[in-house]
Amino acid sequence: MDIKNCYCVIMAGGVGKRFWPLSRTTVPKQFLDVADTGETFIRKTYNRFLKIVPEENILIVTADRYKDLVKEQIPEISDDNLLLEPYSRNTAPCIAYATYTLLKRNPHAHIIVTPSDHLIGDEDIFTETILNAFRYVSDHDVLMTLGVVPTRPDTNYGYIQACGGRDAYKSQEPMPVKTFTEKPDKALAQVLIGTGEFFWNSGIFLCKADVIRQEMEEHLPEVTRFFTGWESAIGTKLEREFILKAYTDSLNVSLDYGLLEKTERAWIYPTSFGWQDVGTWESLYNFIPGKDKSENAIVADKTLLEATSNTLVISKEKKKLIAIKGLEDFLVIDTDDVLVICPKDDRKFKDFISGIAMPDYEKYR
Repeated sequence: MDIKNCYCVIMAGGVGKRFWPLSRTTVPKQFLDVADTGETFIRKTYNRFLKIVPEENILIVTADRYKDLVKEQIPEISDDNLLLEPYSRNTAPCIAYATYTLLKRNPHAHIIVTPSDHLIGDEDIFTETILNAFRYVSDHDVLMTLGVVPTRPDTNYGYIQACGGRDAYKSQEPMPVKTFTEKPDKALAQVLIGTGEFFWNSGIFLCKADVIRQEMEEHLPEVTRFFTGWESAIGTKLEREFILKAYTDSLNVSLDYGLLEKTERAWIYPTSFGWQDVGTWESLYNFIPGKDKSENAIVADKTLLEATSNTLVISKEKKKLIAIKGLEDFLVIDTDDVLVICPKDDRKFKDFISGIAMPDYEKYR
């Protein structure tokens, strides 16, 4: 494997609605340091892959309107490596755009695709895992997803069943995928974990660019047919108009649903490196270390908590005292113009914030 043929595609086009009110349509969560780590999600992700592939081999796919945010936080990225989506069309069109772009540059390209909002506990194990996975896909025509050994029955993640039997979770070798299960309830998640065959779907996958092109063109013609002519358009002055039309007509579909659940080339690489997909407030709560004796996770300057437990408290307002009494399993999120107090359950929060879609609340979105 030649590392010069290895590329990273960072997906950073989402609006992060489930991290409202910190995440807004103008500055979504990938451009924030929600976890108080000292770096924004996208900067941390970019730095992580600088250890793995050459800097010139890192591409970021994001929405047109976030171009300036990307350039502000990653000023060293070249315009050629910033792929701008005119509309949000989920992950399949995003990955099709990146795949055709890389094939135009390097027909031998190997790709790792990653969301921009993951937190990794052990960066060294992560790097070793990615390099081993790259070596495997270099020698095999598979679509390889990193499967994280689950530590709890989390209902916010998808689960992947491997063809490795009850000891699959002990394996350190790639295995074929048997089934996908999307965000089960807690009882089912507990059953899945108990089998030893299921892993969290990290959303990080690797493959040869030409292999995923073949598989997408077979299983996702509703997307790929609108990229017909990519060879003469991408990388030229015709690209913007070409991509606008492709996205206008393309199906809105995820790669998992549109391809990975259908292909016979889906494989999984079991791993454990302290992974957290920070997609919801509850997942952020699970990540934050140093909780107090009542299991409260606090990211705020000054707090006074009484008879309060299992609660996430975040305030970006310096010098403000956050005083709480009598809450259990709640969110308290304080910004300069919005205060949210809500049960920490992700489904309840999702239902609750649906109200901000009303015209009266447009300025707070």
